[in-house]
Amino acid sequence: MERFELDESFESFAPPPPPDGPDLVESANDRDASPVIQLADRILVQALSRQASDIHIEPQEDGLHVRLRLDGVLQNAFETLPAKVIPALTSRFKIMADLDIAERRQPQDGRIRRRYQGNTVDFRVSVLPSRFGEKIVLRLLDSSATELGLDLLITDSQALAEVRDMGSKPYGILLVTGPTGSGKSTTLYSLLAERNDPGLNISTVEDPIEYTLAGITQTQVNREKGVDFAKALRAFMRQDPDVLLVGETRDLETAKTALEAALTGHLVLTTLHCNDAPSAVARLEEMGVETYLLSASLIGVLSQRLLRKLCTHCRQPYQPKEATLARFGLEASQNSSISFYQPPANNTCSHCHGLGYKGRIGVYEVMRVNEVMAEAIGQGAGTDQLRHLALSNGMKTLLGYGLELARQGHTSLEEVERVLLTDSGLEQEIRARNLSTATCVGCGAGLRDEWLDCPYCLTPRGTLQ
Repeated sequence: MERFELDESFESFAPPPPPDGPDLVESANDRDASPVIQLADRILVQALSRQASDIHIEPQEDGLHVRLRLDGVLQNAFETLPAKVIPALTSRFKIMADLDIAERRQPQDGRIRRRYQGNTVDFRVSVLPSRFGEKIVLRLLDSSATELGLDLLITDSQALAEVRDMGSKPYGILLVTGPTGSGKSTTLYSLLAERNDPGLNISTVEDPIEYTLAGITQTQVNREKGVDFAKALRAFMRQDPDVLLVGETRDLETAKTALEAALTGHLVLTTLHCNDAPSAVARLEEMGVETYLLSASLIGVLSQRLLRKLCTHCRQPYQPKEATLARFGLEASQNSSISFYQPPANNTCSHCHGLGYKGRIGVYEVMRVNEVMAEAIGQGAGTDQLRHLALSNGMKTLLGYGLELARQGHTSLEEVERVLLTDSGLEQEIRARNLSTATCVGCGAGLRDEWLDCPYCLTPRGTLQ
């Protein structure tokens, strides 16, 4: 490998490091700083120390409310502040985000970059005029606090193996679906981290760039300059790519460009907004994507959600009532010996701040596209037919995955109900259980999926119903 020797004159071409300002902890405790500066920095420090994902600063009639989104749920962070601090605190955050403090009638977006415990942390800022003042929401973009790795995200061994296998394909398109804040970007970057190799050219287009990975070309969407997902993707195709990541597929142009890239020998990873894995095909068809493109290029669909994890220091075992189990399609006679867990009623645990939950865990639904399903997609099969094929192939539903996590004590039935329990989800799970249960017509015995013949009367598997 050839080595270049650079002289000192090249140092003048290096861009200066971005100004991060003083560390947040230091500025929050700086007695010489003004009270409003200290308050703003204390809010940011509180959010970072408690690993919040969003900060909501909300002017109300009785004063200023500050709430943090902890593990997907908003919690009060401070006592209600007096209304007189609203103008000063709003102006302080707008100055930090380089926004116009004189504009109070139009929404504004900006970005704050600060130092915290030796790391650079970004905050995406949104300012919205409201009745009692301007509401400010800050999204924390602290990539250093997130550990990338599929084995750290997916607890089910079968789902983990299927996702890794689909992500290792040389070409095709893999869709990751779910609502905003369900961890889609983390899953995609974990896939990229496993594929990241000097022998591959990996490029991403995102809005915004949430993680930084060495050895990967990352491009930020800039709609003011006309650089959207589709235009960046077309530019990537002239850059000799191997793996492409598209932050979000939201229109027909982006979808068709991504599918054409997958058909021409590239692996494309992208996200899509829909309820579950089988409905992703219908979502793309609604955009106007031809079915022949989907059937020829789609590798699979990964749908996901995030559930709050029970605090291991204060969770308590209990036996749910029959009515509670029935809501999930479970029978008390089959599960009477299984203990579920829940947070204590009067919680004073210092590890979870009395919330009963600490951290979140992923729930995944993996739909692999085999030859039969690809043919069905090409023939215009509906969502119900694709769902039946996926369940026949052994797909575990979101609700089934969540109930398994509840049985293992990772989360509670209440959390599963809050995030996953819908009428359609319960119907899918019951259908999956029926498909995975085979009965011998010879002796009526229940059989496992891996048995080819009935071990009791030797009736061949092909005659089972």
